[in-house]
Amino acid sequence: MDTTKYSYTPQIKICGLTNIDEAQACAVAGADAVGFIFFPKSPRNIDDDKARSIIRTLPEKVQKVGVFVNETFSNIMHKVDYCGLTVVQLHGQEAPDCVDELCKKNIKVVKVLFSGGKPDLSNASNYNASAYLVECAGGPLPGGNAMEWNWKTAKPFVEKYPMVLAGGLSADNITAAINDSTPDAVDISSGVEYKPGRKDLKKVTQFINTVSACKLDRKLRRIF
Repeated sequence: MDTTKYSYTPQIKICGLTNIDEAQACAVAGADAVGFIFFPKSPRNIDDDKARSIIRTLPEKVQKVGVFVNETFSNIMHKVDYCGLTVVQLHGQEAPDCVDELCKKNIKVVKVLFSGGKPDLSNASNYNASAYLVECAGGPLPGGNAMEWNWKTAKPFVEKYPMVLAGGLSADNITAAINDSTPDAVDISSGVEYKPGRKDLKKVTQFINTVSACKLDRKLRRIF
């Protein structure tokens, strides 16, 4: 009988990048993925040319995630092709058909579900997504509202689906959040910023180091 103890560390996505030096520094610090927000109402919104110029400088092993809110399939595909995105994150009320169409293009899709909002965690079976990002509802924007929530409510979800945990995370609370929810990956934006869209690299490094010290005793599904 194999009694070997294994330990696994969640993957890390740093989201809301708008600056080339900061994106490169996140990659060097150990981020598995970096996110670019294509949503005009967000203070972290980035235009196509700037995203393209940043992405072209990043290592191949770092996944480049485009974040969209209720965007059309054709516009998403344009940005995927032009900017060089490798993952699409759908953060709105997108229909399951949109996920299906993206998957047919061999694009990895992360669909966002909300604890206390719609679509909620019970809607996961409606989508054929590669993984699901789970955070709480509330605040003026679909995401990035820096709201802490009861991460324990996500633990039953991760037993069935690949999950990225987000919402109100920081270096100070990420250990508790990981222990409470046992996610496959974590996603942070405002928790490592000095202003919207601009990253505090000391906070980035501290966050990544803290996550790297967290060990879970189950094999995690690779999302990024």
